[in-house]
Amino acid sequence: MDGLLPFPAYDWATAAQVFFLLAAGHALMDFPLQGEFLAQCKSRRHLMQRADPARPPGIWILCMASHCLLHATAVWVITGCALLACVEFVLHAVIDTLKCEGYTTFNQDQLLHFGCKAAYVAVAACW
Repeated sequence: MDGLLPFPAYDWATAAQVFFLLAAGHALMDFPLQGEFLAQCKSRRHLMQRADPARPPGIWILCMASHCLLHATAVWVITGCALLACVEFVLHAVIDTLKCEGYTTFNQDQLLHFGCKAAYVAVAACW
C-alpha cells in the first residue's frame, strides 16, 4: 500500500510534510476521534477507581487496543508502511499505559508520542 506521501522521504521538505501529517494524525486520533469512552476506559486505574459494573476493569485492554489501532491505522495510511504501523501500535500502547498508570504526565505522554513520530521520519530518512 502506498502512503499519502513518499516514505521514506527523499528530501527534507518531504520529511517535514510526512512529520506534519503524522502529527496531525496523532492529534486527530488522540483528541476528537478518541472520545470520552475510550479516553476513560483505556485506563485500568480509572476503571478500578470508578467501580462501575457497566464498565468492568477488564475492558481496559480492549479499549487500549482499539485506541492504539486507530493510531496505527493513521501511521499506515500516511506512510504506507505496515511494519511502522505495528511499531506505532506497540509504542503507543506502552506510552499510554505509562500515562494511565500515573508514571508519566499528560505533557510527557504527548512529548513521547511526537518524539516517536519524529524518530520514524528521521530513521527512515537515514535508512
